[in-house]
Amino acid sequence: MEKEKRTKLYHHLKKWLEKAALDYNMIDEGDRVLVGVSGGSDSLALLDLLNTPMIFLPSFSLVAVNIDLGYDASYDDYETLKNYLEQRGHDYVMEKTDIGPLVHSDWARKNPCFLCSKLRRKRIIEIAEEKGCNKIAYAHHKDDIIETLLLNLFYAREISTMVPRQPVFRGKFNIIRPLAYIREGLIKKYAKEEGFPVIENQCPTAKVSRRMYIKKLLDELEKDNKDIRENIFKAMTYVKLDYLLKSGFKQEDRQESSKRDRAIIS
Repeated sequence: MEKEKRTKLYHHLKKWLEKAALDYNMIDEGDRVLVGVSGGSDSLALLDLLNTPMIFLPSFSLVAVNIDLGYDASYDDYETLKNYLEQRGHDYVMEKTDIGPLVHSDWARKNPCFLCSKLRRKRIIEIAEEKGCNKIAYAHHKDDIIETLLLNLFYAREISTMVPRQPVFRGKFNIIRPLAYIREGLIKKYAKEEGFPVIENQCPTAKVSRRMYIKKLLDELEKDNKDIRENIFKAMTYVKLDYLLKSGFKQEDRQESSKRDRAIIS
């Protein structure tokens, strides 16, 4: 339900959400948008902002989807989120799974984050089809996009990141990220301002993940250069291809070169 008075922060976030949606053609007239709601501040803020009157975007409908990963979260958390969605009048799906324990078992312990993401995405796509949704909105924000660039650079040996709009299954669905232009700190401030029933992340890997390492690294770099994150974000739109290496260097050549370099250095 729309409040009588909205804050400056609300109007700021709405401005940049709509700008991102317009820049990347995220939403069309009559779209049915599945919003992934983990219960964290980012996803609750996204759901709230998408459920308010738009100035420049066409009309669309929403369905909120929560995939419970099966950690030892309290029953109260589940009921609190369920009550919140009902009170706001949302069409919603809340589904309990065993994804969390599964990806942290011996079967998949080497890369739990990758498998967890894959299984969640698979189920969300299935629900999107069941509910007639053609767009899937995730609450990834500007910081997530910056961190993903460095994660892929450091660990996947490629220069890539999340994109604000991504067609999947030959365009049958489109993943959209309406918070792409908004910093994490502002979203968390808005969540606190609005009093959302934020659920703490129960994942045992969350605080020691590679993403958390990158986040802390950027925090340290920001102490010397407060614009470090903004500079990285802007750099992704100013790519000088003539000053990057050609792709003719084969995978086996790269691996051999790296081994030889390490041997010489040591």
